[in-house]
Amino acid sequence: MRVRGRLTWGRRARAGAVVTALLAGVLPPAVVLAPGAATAGAAAGTPVCQVRDDRLREISGMVATDDGYVVINDGADDEARRRIFYLDQRCAVVRTVSFPSRPRDTEDLAIGRDGTVWVADIGDNDRSRPTVGVWRLAPGAKQPVLHRMTYPDRPHDAEALLLDASGRPLIVTKGGSGTVFLYAPATALRPDATTPLTALGQVTVPSTTTSNPFSFLGRGVITGAASAPDGRRVVLRSYADAFEYDVPDGDVVRALTTGTPRITPLPDEPQGESITYSRDGRSLLTVSESAGQPAGTRSTILRYPATATTVTAAPSTESVDPVSPTALRPAAGEAGAGGGRAWPLALGAGTLLVLLGFGGVLWWRHTARR
Repeated sequence: MRVRGRLTWGRRARAGAVVTALLAGVLPPAVVLAPGAATAGAAAGTPVCQVRDDRLREISGMVATDDGYVVINDGADDEARRRIFYLDQRCAVVRTVSFPSRPRDTEDLAIGRDGTVWVADIGDNDRSRPTVGVWRLAPGAKQPVLHRMTYPDRPHDAEALLLDASGRPLIVTKGGSGTVFLYAPATALRPDATTPLTALGQVTVPSTTTSNPFSFLGRGVITGAASAPDGRRVVLRSYADAFEYDVPDGDVVRALTTGTPRITPLPDEPQGESITYSRDGRSLLTVSESAGQPAGTRSTILRYPATATTVTAAPSTESVDPVSPTALRPAAGEAGAGGGRAWPLALGAGTLLVLLGFGGVLWWRHTARR
């Protein structure tokens, strides 16, 4: 249960994991030093509506519907917040749906073309979960159904979910240095079985310089994802930016692993972990957590124009064919992912001190609120 002025265990663990990765030396200096395509002077989004329900302080996933929005909270510390919340177009809660059992760490939402709502119970700050899950809420159903899944290689922390053209869920890991992995169920999901996941490739998003509360760390993680209503575009988001990919042939994996994204800066959102398309597909909608922010801060849905022209950014050169788990190299920034990548000796003590300083600032931002 959250106590005002304190952090839940999950949020403290998340901050600790990022700083641990930093101090362990798994974030390469390119994350700090590389110039980006999006700059710190980008315009903020246009407010749409403000969420005033006190149960919605840790919004981590959102989808748009014809009548409004569906949102979920991060984590499961408070029973009153373990719901699927339906909002009207003014962001007022109009109904909720309970989970039949306690979720572990709900982090994102996706919505199918038939109106099925998918809840991604895939967060794993400690990278210790033997299984992750997706909750499937069919139209008209009273409760969602849990489908458990297991990674083929090792546990991953993830906060983003997409659906491919067939309605299959795709998990996008959180990463840490701008490189993330894609996973999908190897067979059809069943509610009474644990389905193995298969690795489909990796995505490297462009570096940017967009201002955000977590500095360079916030630009290197993926915290949400969404598909356009017509299925012809998908978007990944970090704490700083949205990366939009064209999907001309319905192949989401190919689009992500070989496409060149268009970048929409999302500057200085307090803790942006949610993104969706408007129902007409013309806008990107985002919302941030408000927990840990100054008293009176409310989560606000923001609108950004969906991008229309391609920026200059190097696409990934990874194969789009399915790859074996052992073929995937651990992504920099995924704690516990192993080693083998040494920093150049020229990094020197000066850059290390910069990293330590950024780590200290991040840790202070998460823990020094009394």
